[in-house]
Amino acid sequence: MAPLSKAGTALAALREDLSGAVFTPDDGGYDEVRRVFNGMIDRRPAVIAQCEDEADVVTAVRFARELDLPVAVRGGGHSVAGTALGDGALVVDLRRMHEVTVHPAAKAVRVGGGATMSHLDRACQPYDLATTGGRASTTGVGGFVLGGGSGWLDRTFGLAVDNLIGADVVTADGTCVTATAEDHPELFWALHGGGGNFGVVTSLTLRLHELPAMSIAMLLYAPERGAEVTGVYRELIASGPREASGAVIFLTAPPEPFVPPHLVGSLLCAVLLTYAGPEEAMRRLAAPLLAVPHEAEVVTALPYADLQCMLDDPPGLRNYWSAEYLTGLPDEAVDAFCARAGSMPVPTGTQHILFPLGGAIAEAPDGFPVPYRDSPWAVHPFAIWEDPADDERCRQWVKDVRAGVAPWSSGAVYLNFTGDEGEERVAAGLGTENMRRLGAVKRHYDPDNVFRFNHNIRPA
Repeated sequence: MAPLSKAGTALAALREDLSGAVFTPDDGGYDEVRRVFNGMIDRRPAVIAQCEDEADVVTAVRFARELDLPVAVRGGGHSVAGTALGDGALVVDLRRMHEVTVHPAAKAVRVGGGATMSHLDRACQPYDLATTGGRASTTGVGGFVLGGGSGWLDRTFGLAVDNLIGADVVTADGTCVTATAEDHPELFWALHGGGGNFGVVTSLTLRLHELPAMSIAMLLYAPERGAEVTGVYRELIASGPREASGAVIFLTAPPEPFVPPHLVGSLLCAVLLTYAGPEEAMRRLAAPLLAVPHEAEVVTALPYADLQCMLDDPPGLRNYWSAEYLTGLPDEAVDAFCARAGSMPVPTGTQHILFPLGGAIAEAPDGFPVPYRDSPWAVHPFAIWEDPADDERCRQWVKDVRAGVAPWSSGAVYLNFTGDEGEERVAAGLGTENMRRLGAVKRHYDPDNVFRFNHNIRPA
């Protein structure tokens, strides 16, 4: 850290030069702007720079380098792992940079680094266009895409990174570069799963696809039917088209109009079948699920942007997530998955999720650092709760879920679903064979590891 006199002068200059707002621990509003989605994260950055444009990002990064501060990057979304904040760091806060520009004729969209899925999906909806997004409207587009990008449309359109056309990046020395397959190709490759290790991504350009219709079937079953309906859903996905996706989700029954009042607050097994097409075709596909006795159902056409809002989680709760990607889903794996539902914390916002891959995910070129591409199924324990007294119980449940399905684990993992689980887990999420190449890209664009508040790749 620079001497106080130099720091004071530099901070005054930052406040003067930045179009956006600057916050330090002595400023009113500091505690509000440092608050993130995950209520377990409580870190105190030295400076928060709320950037309005790319020029602001350059100014903020150069300020950090002048004072020898590490840099954390805050996009628009969840920051479940807390990577948006760093104690004593400068935070480049991109949330004001959420512009979305759709180019319908080119079937492409340019998305600001602070945009959420809601910004993206709502902008594309009028054109009947979409791209693979997360499973909630509040997910940040930037972190989601750079981490790989798995969502309801990935079996149809591929992972989010499969649709990445280009990215504007401010590197560790404050230089602006545009990474595409032709320009800065190694950086472009590394951004396909390597996260925020290489700079501040101020905008992304994504490929769009036609999506004139979307439909869903959400069915709620008694939890003891979990193994039965999971087996039905497994066969439906295996024989169904790539337009079909969704998940099996054990959850606490929410106080929604379609849920019988006597079930609210109790454990249920839900099956969400998503279909990138019209309701009539989805109903035919869902027939085996509808034939199993169930407690409630919602079967309807639904705009994709509205589907994205169905499973939104409120900010400020305590979150601990993880995942295991599976080599297959035999009956024994189904039983192991369902068995862990009995110990999940209820009533909380916790969800015990099993979802399919395959389709366009598996068929895309296998050159990017996303080693889970060939896994047909993934288990995603998603613990959310309010009371700090439940911290240990909820974290342990997530670990128990992972242990329960370990015999079928491929060893690969989607890092957007994990927090700090150690360097071996980072390698599992990027591919051990990719780590040397990623390290070389890191060395070129961030040799001092300025961007270290992430699933970190060290300069090689």
